[in-house]
Amino acid sequence: MPESTDSSRWFTYDIVAEDPTTHARAGVLHTPHGDVPTPIFMPVGTKGTVKGVLVPQLKELGAKIVLANTYHLAMRPGEDLVAEMGGLHKFTCWDGPILTDSGGFQVFSHEEYCKLSDNGVRFRAVDYDGRWFEWTPEENMAIAQKLGADIVMQLDQCVGYPAPRAKVERGVELSAMWAERCWKAHTRSDQALFGIVQGGMDLGLRRRSLRHLLDVGDFPGFGIGGYSVGEDHETMFESLEPLVSQYMPREKPRYLMGVGNPTTLVRGVACGIDMFDCVLPTRTARMGTAFSSEGRLNLKNARFQHDAGPLDSSCTCPVCTGGYSRAYLHHLVKQKEMVGSILLSMHNLYFLLDLMRRAREAIIAGTYGDFVSEWMSLPAAEDW
Repeated sequence: MPESTDSSRWFTYDIVAEDPTTHARAGVLHTPHGDVPTPIFMPVGTKGTVKGVLVPQLKELGAKIVLANTYHLAMRPGEDLVAEMGGLHKFTCWDGPILTDSGGFQVFSHEEYCKLSDNGVRFRAVDYDGRWFEWTPEENMAIAQKLGADIVMQLDQCVGYPAPRAKVERGVELSAMWAERCWKAHTRSDQALFGIVQGGMDLGLRRRSLRHLLDVGDFPGFGIGGYSVGEDHETMFESLEPLVSQYMPREKPRYLMGVGNPTTLVRGVACGIDMFDCVLPTRTARMGTAFSSEGRLNLKNARFQHDAGPLDSSCTCPVCTGGYSRAYLHHLVKQKEMVGSILLSMHNLYFLLDLMRRAREAIIAGTYGDFVSEWMSLPAAEDW
């Protein structure tokens, strides 16, 4: 590993345009494995693969950065094996930027098999072999550094919604303590460590969490966790919009974690969010659902059985321009054919990647306010 812990020479963020009527901005995040234009949607490859989509296809769809999950990769095949194989980039054959989350969300989803303390978290891997593990912030950073992603996230506690204020406050304090320990334990200069803002739906707690992170160190970027955990979209934006537009550092990239429906992306960009990720496009594809200019389409529906048209006539993805009819996709979905899930995954990923590409163009043109208004008037805005 590099001797220096200063990642500033590897990671910089340039703002190239700011919209005059919203808080949207277009930028470029520079990483050791390439530049990432923002705003950007990041496909999720939980276990080292975006399900059903090959690396050349991801590039064709326009993906610039992908995610992987620290918890799942630590369980199988293990961080030592990934390191032995040369790190995630070589292991997965993806030569672009990679971000790994801390795995904290997955750990805390184990509920009664998860025990928290100031020192860290003890949990049982019930979705693997049932063994008990104990992760401290230091251990979590050691795993992340062996995996070797370009961007890694601090270990934090994500609290669901609704939750008692005392539990949310405890999550803020634990996340702050762990952020400081992650900051001290992280030593790779070719890897950026992002802090994570927690605090539930309470703007005051969100601001407190952010102040803690700013006191800890000069994080090159910030994640915003603890949203899309049970609340409705309007409840989320009540605290998200002022948090991002008024309080978060302007010069650092802002990453809204685990949020991925199209309208939330459009509105999130207007708040000043730069990066998004979610399993939604591929997970819903495997269930037979597609994003579209008409809103979500359930390809299981019998109305598509005799429809010879493309999935979405407004879309230029390889599926919509490749001759695959709605009738054929309906057939594949009904028969649970693997190709159906693959084609819908490709389309859904392209839909979000292209949406962010067009959003970026609008920001640079100074017309993002009009872009939002137009989007919200379309049937596509009804996407949940």
